[in-house]
Amino acid sequence: MKIVRVIARLNVGGPARHVVWLTNGLQDGEYETLLVAGTVPPGEEDMSYFATELGVAPVFIPQMSREISFKDALTVWKLFQIFRREHPDIVHTHTAKAGTVGRLAGLCYRWLTFNTLVGRPRACRFVHTYHGHIFHSYYGPLKTRVFLLIEKFLARVITDRIVVVSTQQRREINEEFGVGRAAQFSVIPLGLDLKVFTGNQERARLFRDEFGLGVDSVVVGIVGRLTEIKNHQLFLRAAKLWQDKFATHSGAARVRFVIVGDGALRNELEQAVADHGLKEEVIFTGSRRDLENIYPALDIVALSSLNEGTPLTLIEAMANARPVISTAVGGVVDLLGNAVASETSEAFTLCERGISVPPGDEAAFAAGLERLITDPRLRHDLGERGLQFVTNHYSKERLLADIQELYSALMAKE
Repeated sequence: MKIVRVIARLNVGGPARHVVWLTNGLQDGEYETLLVAGTVPPGEEDMSYFATELGVAPVFIPQMSREISFKDALTVWKLFQIFRREHPDIVHTHTAKAGTVGRLAGLCYRWLTFNTLVGRPRACRFVHTYHGHIFHSYYGPLKTRVFLLIEKFLARVITDRIVVVSTQQRREINEEFGVGRAAQFSVIPLGLDLKVFTGNQERARLFRDEFGLGVDSVVVGIVGRLTEIKNHQLFLRAAKLWQDKFATHSGAARVRFVIVGDGALRNELEQAVADHGLKEEVIFTGSRRDLENIYPALDIVALSSLNEGTPLTLIEAMANARPVISTAVGGVVDLLGNAVASETSEAFTLCERGISVPPGDEAAFAAGLERLITDPRLRHDLGERGLQFVTNHYSKERLLADIQELYSALMAKE
């Protein structure tokens, strides 16, 4: 089975690792997979090294990137040429831009053939995965509406299967925004290599020593690109509010806030730290490749996003038995589980595997942080439940098996 997998760019984040894992895992006697990727723009870190480490050699299209431009027409043409050369059985696109240009190229590939005149367009199945979506919090109303209309059109005319990474995401995309038919959707959760997080105590010590984090400190970390959608400003406002309201009676020796990642907002966020008077409490680590050393060093992992699919950072935190606190957006709802009724606060919600707060609510975020900071037993219990959940549901092996089953079902259709 020949698969061409397309992603807009291999920048730091879950989608890049996802497509590399799939390309590497579906490369044997039964499958042949080609990964096609675009350009990582300035201000974002290139993650091509991850593909190289796993022996994956992508085909790069320099004109394909996140931003809309006249180069997109050339991208469609180049993808069309790749499809003609490779004769794929399945084209699987990932992320919004790749989903658009890849499926437009697919529309040309399927129908621009002499056999179409006798009712026999090229036989190729088209799959698109939403790792998140751009239907709110990314762009203004007009641009968002245009993108939504494009997605509805592509779902109708060229998409055989739509993959989402959580049940909550399916509800949003299909039921709330009206993209696709219910029968087109498959829910396939993310998967990751859980083996890299074993034996983490020594690695935790190395990271803490590097940044002078004492063993008695409570370390709250947030991992992700420094970009608007991740809403690090909320994290900093919550940290400031926690310091002003709770710090004097938290019972902790010291609480430190660690921001792991880099991006265009680095200078703006550093200025916000200074404005909040948090320069002694907040550490910027920059972009790191050694996440297996970082998660074990954190006592609490936070996420403050405005919009998410299923955030890999929370899955990785749970794989390290770290308790999490997050805004209730997208697939986060499915990760955290049901509310624990006896422990629900007016500000935040204590769930089975973490604390949920409303998007944009720094008071709820600060209150949730205080609950975790002052209760080591709760941190331990949430971490253990998260670890069990991720072990049972988010392994790389399960991801590969689910995708193989999807592809086999598609190819079996007449």
